[in-house]
Amino acid sequence: MDSTDFNRTAWDNIAAQGRKWFTPASGAEIEAARSGEFSIRLTACKPIPAGWLGSVRGRRVLALAAGGGHQGPLLAAAGADVTVVDFSAGQLAIDRQLATEHSLPLETVLADMADLSSIPDASFDMVVNPCSVNFVADARPVWREAARVLRAGGVLLTGVMLPVNFLFDAVQRDRGKLKIRFSIPYSDLQLPPEERDRTLGPQRPIDFGHSLSDLLGGQLDAGFQLTDLMEDRWGGKDVLSERTATFLATRAVKATAEARFEAFPGAMSNRFPGEDLDELRSE
Repeated sequence: MDSTDFNRTAWDNIAAQGRKWFTPASGAEIEAARSGEFSIRLTACKPIPAGWLGSVRGRRVLALAAGGGHQGPLLAAAGADVTVVDFSAGQLAIDRQLATEHSLPLETVLADMADLSSIPDASFDMVVNPCSVNFVADARPVWREAARVLRAGGVLLTGVMLPVNFLFDAVQRDRGKLKIRFSIPYSDLQLPPEERDRTLGPQRPIDFGHSLSDLLGGQLDAGFQLTDLMEDRWGGKDVLSERTATFLATRAVKATAEARFEAFPGAMSNRFPGEDLDELRSE
């Protein structure tokens, strides 16, 4: 089973059936965003701190794996030049519809978040990535591509599901009991065939549980410096969320070659495309 094709179809079906992970922005929310009054979510419930965004007016923002009409239209209404990338044509259609209805400066690109080869290096000032790397088998290529398309000093805002989500038996968890069954890294594809068939479906994508080494260490290895983080939990009566955070949102900055050399002198063999250390030092 190809997880990318399966998940693309699932997200197209979710869009067609009107099921939405992030509720599309309303007309009132879009109008408020035009005057700078807005917030966005990257995880289940809590909006990210307003200071993470700052003023987005005139900034080039990539809404990565963000189809569905939440982050992209609000950022565009607030004055950003927004490109929404998603591998689901159905999810992107929601963004295009809102952009047309409200005359928003928003473009859409059909692409996998781990392969942005159609986008040149250093094209954006900010990448906004709602919780989505749990739908890919390897999170690290996503961070590397985000770093490549960001300018030096650009910001990555992302939401992730914490590994603890994937440790427990799902049936027992729904019954209010926590029974450890799995290990990290996790994949729905590792389930016994009958259970996998019951778990997955036309509107249920394949989930992957990643380690903190890949979720956070992968960002660092891609050249980011973490500047802040925020915990979140599932809404409703989730037995795990009653005990611990289940989501993490992070803010990171793409370090310049100079900053990375000063912090880690041995890391300069992994220089970003187009960076010249001597030129940076002479500025």
